[in-house]
Amino acid sequence: MKVCNITGSRGTRGSVIHRRGLAKKKGGVGRHITKMVPRIFAPNLRRQRIWVPELKKFVRIRVTARGLKTINKQGAYKALKKAGAI
Repeated sequence: MKVCNITGSRGTRGSVIHRRGLAKKKGGVGRHITKMVPRIFAPNLRRQRIWVPELKKFVRIRVTARGLKTINKQGAYKALKKAGAI
């Protein structure tokens, strides 16, 4: 699943608005909404290998960009332990 191991963020549901017509600025009569289409906003995930000095080994985790910032701020061992990844 697309879930961050550190922050727990996952995809959220939303909509895409389909429009047709030419914008008034470009000489048309305006853009009109034709339908709403469901979509999923996926988190900014990446598989990352992180060195944990306390364990003296690399740990592979699936983490978002925000999760990486959390690891940098708190330290690898503390952040992974709190998230339950190790």
